[in-house]
This record gives sequence, structure tokens and C-alpha cells, in this order.
Amino acid sequence: MRSTVLSPSSRQAALAQLASGPELDILVVGGGITGAGVALDAVARGLSTGLLEARDYASGTSSRSSKLIHGGLRYLEMLDFGLVHEALQERGRLLDVIAPHLVRPVPFLFPFTHRGWERLYIGAGVGLYDAMAHLGGNGAGLPLQKHLTRRAALRLFPGLKPHAFTGALQYYDAQVDDARLVVEIIRTAASFGALVANRVEVVDFLRQGARVTGVRARDRESGAEFEIRARQVINATGVWTDDTQRMLAERGTFKVRASKGVHIVVPRDRINSSTGLILRTEKSVLFVIPWGRHWIVGTTDTPWEHDKSHPAATRADIDYILDHVNTVLSTPLGHDDVEGVYAGLRPLLSGESDSTSKLSREHIVTHTAPGLVVVAGGKYTTYRVMAKDAVDEAVNALARKVPESTTANLPLIGAQGYRALRNQRDSMAADSGLHPARVEHLLARYGSLTPELLDMVREDPSLATPLPGAQDYLGVEAAYAAAHEGALHLDDILARRTRISIEAWDRGVEASARAAEIVAPILGWSDEYREHEVELYLERVQAERESQTQPDDESADRARLRAREVTGGWTHR
Repeated sequence: MRSTVLSPSSRQAALAQLASGPELDILVVGGGITGAGVALDAVARGLSTGLLEARDYASGTSSRSSKLIHGGLRYLEMLDFGLVHEALQERGRLLDVIAPHLVRPVPFLFPFTHRGWERLYIGAGVGLYDAMAHLGGNGAGLPLQKHLTRRAALRLFPGLKPHAFTGALQYYDAQVDDARLVVEIIRTAASFGALVANRVEVVDFLRQGARVTGVRARDRESGAEFEIRARQVINATGVWTDDTQRMLAERGTFKVRASKGVHIVVPRDRINSSTGLILRTEKSVLFVIPWGRHWIVGTTDTPWEHDKSHPAATRADIDYILDHVNTVLSTPLGHDDVEGVYAGLRPLLSGESDSTSKLSREHIVTHTAPGLVVVAGGKYTTYRVMAKDAVDEAVNALARKVPESTTANLPLIGAQGYRALRNQRDSMAADSGLHPARVEHLLARYGSLTPELLDMVREDPSLATPLPGAQDYLGVEAAYAAAHEGALHLDDILARRTRISIEAWDRGVEASARAAEIVAPILGWSDEYREHEVELYLERVQAERESQTQPDDESADRARLRAREVTGGWTHR
């Protein structure tokens, strides 16, 4: 494995090699969870691989999910046993092998509102869920379901209204920082030789007759355009699939519809519980998910027909979440309790139903043109299977023998040696001078890469200070994001490499100036440009806050788009 650093200089080197180097075997378009998985699967088979992302890695759907790695109980109720089993097997691999430092178990309470039949019905379903999870051997350490009386359930979740339920069942799933997982997959792919670059937009496909032979790309940082040749291009652009395919000026064989899911973030002390919660709604389910010193509550499920880059939550979305969760909470949540709000778009394959909550979460892989593979649909948990299927399809057209996928048992860079390193956390704290709780925090976010951050702290002790207004995050995490994790802008750091934009009461306003000061020398920013980055971030916060007061999607979209794009207009620092 080579260096895993995604720095500004490594990005420039990758771009130069993509533009002038030999024809690639595989070029991936899209740097979300699926595209990241495709790049890792391809390069781990020995294929020369490139990956382009038009904005930041995971800046779309893959940083705005429910942060769950799960089989999906709702799909079990729809009798989609194959999807549930596949997802549970992937959950086990992520917990045990691929990313044990990022994916961890989380308990959920399922309250019953009817006596007798509901306990039998839900208990049988969750029993099947647990059995499917244990069939593959991975993830077998998660506790099995446990039936609870109302009194026992209230001991775990004292914040429930006693008369809102008759009893409950507790089961386990898993959670992840979705954006961090994407970045680690991409860094792992780069460590095996994949050429990766964010902020590079595909503006057209190259063709020889009917065959796609590569892409024409534009570096959104410099404005430069160049061509990249590839034997197979894999389109993994999620909700942008139809837009990307439209460049071919051919009618697509399927459609991808965007469904908006909104989540709110509230402080941990607003809900008195030691476990998560899942509630049935008239459309789908609502989760209350433990998230460090916070709770994530969501989600909604409504069609979205506006700007895909910046889906906006409305006041109606937030009211929907609050109204539903307050039906069971003894102390209701209000708008003043909401720390953060985020909206994401699910890429659903259209044609199965008019309701987005019933559209398929199955994925599709197809050659839409010679030399062009499209992978679409699916769910976050099954990204690795989607990636494997996409590369398998591309390999069929390479006319040479290529090894089978190896990613089922391939640990990510932060997972290699993680458990052994975690056993040394006390000595790491003593050597670094950081409090043991800080080292625990770093291990849970960076795994076995944590010593790289501690080395940076030794070189500059000021980086051990928390960012203003975001006490959970150290200055070194901003520096590391820019120097090692491909972050090119302040928004990348505050919204995705950390989660300050949804966890801080002020959405990261106070932290923005200090974070920009830390990364300016790493990214080569002038004082003027540093101030510009802070201005852009403050515009984002203001626009999002305004959109969340609007009554409908159209007005929320207009409010959100008043903030300027992060890239564009500055071709030099």
C-alpha cells in the first residue's frame, strides 16, 4: 500500500496523471459511497482506476443519511427478504472486518401500541431479522432481541409517555459517520494506486462511434479542462444519474427519482433515554438515534423536484418530525431544542410505485452504452455489493481475465490494527498529553490513523485546543482534514470531515474563523481568500436557517440558493 495522504499536492499529481497518463481500465464518476466502493473494488482487483467527484467527497446523499448501517426492518415487512439478508451480511462485515472503528452497535426500542398480536408479529419479524444476521457468521456478536414489559422499557427510556405504549422490544443495529466512511474508502483506494480527485466535474463523454472511451472533465478549482481516456466508465452519480446520462443524448432505460429525507439534531439531555427508538408512521418509520452528545431524529420521505446539490428542509418538514416524535415523549421537543437540521436525497429507481416511500431500494447495474456502466438505486449499507456488481459488469467488457472482488474481507486503512491500538489508548493519552477522553474520540473517528493526528499535535501543540463553539473537535482535526483527507474548502471541513455544521448551536459560525486560520497555510490561502471562505460558510448557514422557516419546497429551495457556491470565481489564492 502506498501513501494514503489526500493533500492539495497529491490531488494535482493525480489530475496530471489522469490527463496525460495511459488509458485507464476503469474511470468512476461520482465520489459518494457507491463511487468510492467501486473505485476500491476495481483497484483491489489490479485494475488501473480513476475517480472524479464534481464537488466534495460524500457531499450529496452520502453525508446526509440516517447514519445507520442496517438491514431495514421496513423492507422485511414488505417481504423483501433478499435485500434484508444482503444488507445484514454487509452490516456484519463492516462491524467485524471492514470498518470496526467507524461502525458500532446501537440499541433500539420498538414500542408496542397494541396488546398480544403486535408483540407476536413484531417479535417474529425481528427474530427473523436476527437469524438472517447470524447466518453469515459476521456481526454475530450483536445481542438478540429482548422483549420488555412497559415498566422495563421505561427504565431504558424514562422519557416515554407511560400510556403511549403497552410494552416494547429491544433490538440492535449499527451506526456510522457516513461521510467519514466514504473518505476512508477513497483513501484506501488511493493507497492501492487509484487516482482520485474531488471538485472535478465531468462535462461530456468521449466517444468513438457508439462506444464511450472516456470523459471531458473540468477542474472546478482552476477552470482547466482536459480529457481522460478509459476502457470502461462507471457512472455512480446517485440522484444525478439521469443528468449525467443525458450527456449521451440517448433515452435512458430507467429513471432515478429523488426522495427528500430530513433529520433534526437535538442535545442528548432533551430526551431521557439510554437507547434509540423506532416508531411507525403513516408513511414509513421514524428513528431516534443516539449520536454522541446528541440525538438524530428523522426521517421524512417526500418527492424533491428542485436543486439536487442543496436540498432544503422546510418548517413543515421539521414540524412533521417534531409532531411524530412528540406523540411518545413525556417532555415534548420544540423548535428551540433543535441544534441542527440536514436534508438528503435518496436515489430511488422509479417505475415501481407513485409513492417515493414504496419505490425500490434494490440497485440496478447495466451497460447503457458500450464502454459505459451505470449503477443506481440501492441503499448505503449495501454499497460494497453495488460496487462489486458494477465492476463485474465492467470487467465482462474488458476481454481479459480479472480477479474476483476482494473487498468482503479487506479492512480500510483506519481499521488495520485498530483493536490493538485501542488497547493502548491510556499510554497514547499519557504520551500525547491529551485527556484519555480526547484520545477515545480520535480513535472512534480515525481508528489506527490516530497517531498521525497525535504527531501533528506534537509538532504544533496549539492544535490540541478545541475549536471555538465546537468543544468536541480539536484544531488538529481541521488541519488533518486539509492535509490528509482531501478537504479543499471550509465547508468540507465543518460539514463533512467534522459534523460541526449540524452539532453546534450556531451551526459552526464561531468555529469558522479559527478553522480557516488553521488550514490556510496547508491549502495555500491568502488572507483575502481565507476571509472569503469564512464569508461563504456564513452565507451557507444563513441560507439554510432561512430555508428552514419556509412553508414549502419551492420557497425553501429559493432561500437556500441565495448562498454562493463554494467553488467558482477564484482561480488562484
